[in-house]
Amino acid sequence: MEPAPGPQEKYHLITRNLQEVLGEDKLMAILKERELKIYWGTATTGKPHVAYFVPMSKIADFLKAGCEVTILFADLHAYLDNMKAPWELLELRTRYYENVIKAMLESIGVPLEKLKFVRGTDYQLSKEYTLDVYRLSSVVTQHDAKKAGAEVVKQVEHPLLSGLLYPGLQALDEEYLKVDAQFGGVDQRKIFTFAEKYLPSLGYAKRVHLMNPMVPGLTGSKMSSSEEDSKIDLLDRKEDVKKKLKKAFCEPGNVENNGVLSFIKHVLFPLKSEFVILREEKWGGNKTYTAYEALEKDFAEQVVHPGDLKNSVEVALNKLLDPIREKFNSPELKKLTNAAYPNPSKAKPAEKGTKNSEPENVVPSRLDIRVGKVISVEKHPDADSLYVEKIDVGEPEPRTVVSGLVQFVPKEQLQDRLVVLLCNLKPQKMRGVESQGMVLCASSVGEPRQVEPLDPPAGCCTGERVYVEGYESGEPDDELKPKKKVFEKLQADFRVSEDCVAQWKQRNFLTKLGRVSCKSLKGGSIS
Repeated sequence: MEPAPGPQEKYHLITRNLQEVLGEDKLMAILKERELKIYWGTATTGKPHVAYFVPMSKIADFLKAGCEVTILFADLHAYLDNMKAPWELLELRTRYYENVIKAMLESIGVPLEKLKFVRGTDYQLSKEYTLDVYRLSSVVTQHDAKKAGAEVVKQVEHPLLSGLLYPGLQALDEEYLKVDAQFGGVDQRKIFTFAEKYLPSLGYAKRVHLMNPMVPGLTGSKMSSSEEDSKIDLLDRKEDVKKKLKKAFCEPGNVENNGVLSFIKHVLFPLKSEFVILREEKWGGNKTYTAYEALEKDFAEQVVHPGDLKNSVEVALNKLLDPIREKFNSPELKKLTNAAYPNPSKAKPAEKGTKNSEPENVVPSRLDIRVGKVISVEKHPDADSLYVEKIDVGEPEPRTVVSGLVQFVPKEQLQDRLVVLLCNLKPQKMRGVESQGMVLCASSVGEPRQVEPLDPPAGCCTGERVYVEGYESGEPDDELKPKKKVFEKLQADFRVSEDCVAQWKQRNFLTKLGRVSCKSLKGGSIS
């Protein structure tokens, strides 16, 4: 039997791979006296995806360090966050989360009997808790409540009062769960500092806060439940995992915003203490890494190819997902999944004159629109008005795109520019060159005609998904069928607002970093 770890070793296990710790001295002082009591909470909103293995891996570390760990299924928070979980689905989604989180923990070998599982509504509706919510609301300013939730609560044009309550409830959870520390992503930092500021005003102790880095998604942005392309669902089939990893942003030698490398660092390495790159003998054969830094160095120096990295992650990831898929293959859990997350395409179409009364299924989420970078521009060999561009959209190879922009945009203005590309049109030949996408542009209404390519926000990564506000979820079609005219029906309502923002039915085109716009064509069309 291995000897119990000492305070220093426990501290190392608890804090390894974290981005930040608030209250390090207090943490060490507790570890010298007794075991740490810690909780991790998750709002029961969208389906958990593979990035949830990151906190699961840390929970395994906490248990190795002897911590008493509580997992909170924050069902009331899910409702308060702009009603991400409708009240009628709250119970079903909480049950789904309980089953899937436990299946994830079992798949990485975490003993469930060492964990305590709690639902928010088990105590958040009590007289004592409700009174503390009122007490807190009498001392918290609106400014501080809004600021605290800015990175976590969904930001909308007309925010609901419920979003201002959210940070206060999360702060009170620390007291009512009787813990020493709270663990979460670094996006929770403002809520953590809010709790440190306001809990003492109610006579409660300030807690330790442990923060994971935000792991990039497959597109290079934050992995998100509402952004289909950025995530791999825990119940995705093996062929879907392969397809999504194939499209993942993984530029040769680039270790920044690389979701594939980040997954290895924060999930696969802590679980196994090693990672094996699988490759054919002619490319050097398999290689086992026992330190993540060595793998990152070899990838940066292009000793490891992105294709081999993705294939190796695919194998390791499927080993984690197989027991979860098997568990959710039961009739009972299949029924729960379908009830908790009903297919929106099977919902009854809205009545005429009501909100969202567009024809059933013709919704913007069906469009695969991504941020691309123009890496080369040439004149079409057989057409003076056409450019042939090579555009990087985060796939292994750039796409060839033919655009009629010669008379509107000089070649040098396109070179190395970030553009917005529609990626799931059926490829078609344009004067002998097959075009694999469409660069979306704003056009002036009057004469002379002016055209400007749409601009994604500065700092976007190639391959990052562009979506319409309110239609963040939903899987794009693999390929839009020309006869169905889905793009044409949606494009009829594309417009540029008076402040030059691209919109569909007055809803903004967005990426995770903000609004998609054009330079100057107010009130123009988009095509």
